[in-house]
Amino acid sequence: MVRLVSDGALTASSVVANSTMNRERGLNGVNSYARELGFDPAAWLREYGGAAPGWLDLCSGEGRALAEAARVLPAGAELTGVDLVGPLAPWPVPSSVPSPGPRLRLVTAALADWAPERSYQLITCVHGLHYLGDQLGVIARAASWLTPDGRFAAHFDPESVRRPDGSSAARPVVAALRAAGFEYRARRHLLLLDGGRPVGLPFEYAGADPSAGPNWTGQPAVGSYYRCASPES
Repeated sequence: MVRLVSDGALTASSVVANSTMNRERGLNGVNSYARELGFDPAAWLREYGGAAPGWLDLCSGEGRALAEAARVLPAGAELTGVDLVGPLAPWPVPSSVPSPGPRLRLVTAALADWAPERSYQLITCVHGLHYLGDQLGVIARAASWLTPDGRFAAHFDPESVRRPDGSSAARPVVAALRAAGFEYRARRHLLLLDGGRPVGLPFEYAGADPSAGPNWTGQPAVGSYYRCASPES
């Protein structure tokens, strides 16, 4: 039988406190957000974000992509990164950014205990959900943090979501996400939502397994366990 742990215990596991996650990932290039997401977040914000765009990056690592975006976004932009470990060394605002430039803030916090004070035009989570316990809870909360014209984009592995008996819950979970308005692109393992909204998913979080083993990336990941909250699920 799988021994499930709470989110509090999960944050102390070596799998979750992963010092290499997103540490060197930049905005563009070979190892970049643009490559992983299929679009450049800064370019998307310049086109759709208005005069004061906001980008919230969940599981942001060092925040390198945010710091690079600060060079090209308008002064009213607000860039926020949230990471359990936080930056190992602070990223200075690049000297090429005019003063006053975009506000760049890196927050060290567990996502289970954190919520923003504003809404954002763009919310991303690049290969970060793999290390969270209540993935569906974070996804639903992030949807409520979006502006009405905003976009949520995150990597998601449906096979990491399981029932209490250990069987896969991938099919009902993906079906419920699509019914709530999300798009799931299986080839990229990418979950997208355009337009902020309240989201209710018919699943109750039961706990996490930090010893679930590697996912499709080849890296150790967390298994998230849920009970169905309604007979239809």
